[in-house]
Amino acid sequence: MKPRLIISGGGTGGHIFPALAIADAFKEQYPEASVLFVGASNRMEMQRVPKAGYKIKGLWIAGFDRQNMLRNILFPIKLGWSLLQSMAIVLRFRPSAVVGTGGFASGPLLFVASLFKTPSLIQEQNAFPGVTNKRLASRVDAICLGSEAASAFFPKHKIVVTGNPIRAVLKQNISKSVAAEILGVAADKQTLLVLGGSLGAKKINQLIRQHLDDMQQHNIQLIWQCGNLYADDYMPYTSANIHVMPFIDEMPAAYALADVVVSRAGALAISELCLMGKPTLFIPSPNVAENHQEKNAQALADKEAALLVAERDADEQFWTTLESLITDASLRTKLGENIKGFAHPTATKEILNRLIKILTHE
Repeated sequence: MKPRLIISGGGTGGHIFPALAIADAFKEQYPEASVLFVGASNRMEMQRVPKAGYKIKGLWIAGFDRQNMLRNILFPIKLGWSLLQSMAIVLRFRPSAVVGTGGFASGPLLFVASLFKTPSLIQEQNAFPGVTNKRLASRVDAICLGSEAASAFFPKHKIVVTGNPIRAVLKQNISKSVAAEILGVAADKQTLLVLGGSLGAKKINQLIRQHLDDMQQHNIQLIWQCGNLYADDYMPYTSANIHVMPFIDEMPAAYALADVVVSRAGALAISELCLMGKPTLFIPSPNVAENHQEKNAQALADKEAALLVAERDADEQFWTTLESLITDASLRTKLGENIKGFAHPTATKEILNRLIKILTHE
């Protein structure tokens, strides 16, 4: 069997990395398979996907801006053109199946695939689904959910709660000493890992900068992913105890070293932190559709599996909350144990099995 698979999704690492995990599993199952990615032409998938070894086609598409309606003047034209581009891609590539992981490009591509009756699957990462996936639900054959909370938004006969696909590399078991050597940091210091998402988080960066002196009073080693957008602003703070990086490629090492994590609450970040069992303070981004990051984090906070500070409250609550996590070993242990209960280590395999079923019409 030599199936042909299109995977569409991107915009952020939260859509790209699950897509790559699915692609890798599919190629392992079907080594002769052809896999093509479809993304938005001006987004980060156009660099990340080829770096992972896959071909990608870009669509001229952007999301609908609910904050500034003037920016949507070209939206109807972009949508129409992206539908034509998607039709050309599907006719030329003739996929055996299509997978959408969310993002601007997945809507037009999956819509066109449904017109050609191509077997299709959505992988929804968030507790509160995006508009694109909710609208596509009636057109696809299967829906794999990262969170049980999302099941209320989709037809029950199509859904299976699998969890989110995790990059295989994160399942490596790396010791602290090896991790420290990889990253060029100390192995014997309490370490705070700061993750602002693949593009960086302005508010988190500002909070960390404001409290660098407080952290140093606790002799905290800081591994700080500031994001490519903010590298020029924060890289100068690098020192013996402060390690600032635009993007962390060696995430297994970073997780191995982390005693405490401060993170945005994207679905992929949460899935990885659950798998790693890391005590985490989440500061959700308020600049996302339907405020889904706060809903993601609240689901964990309600079960005492993480701490949550909304960005609107961060100036008053951030440091006292983080300091409690740094100084209270029993709190770290409780959160680390509880967050593991939300892990889905077999998510990628379960999604692959569901994809094979719709591919083979079982």
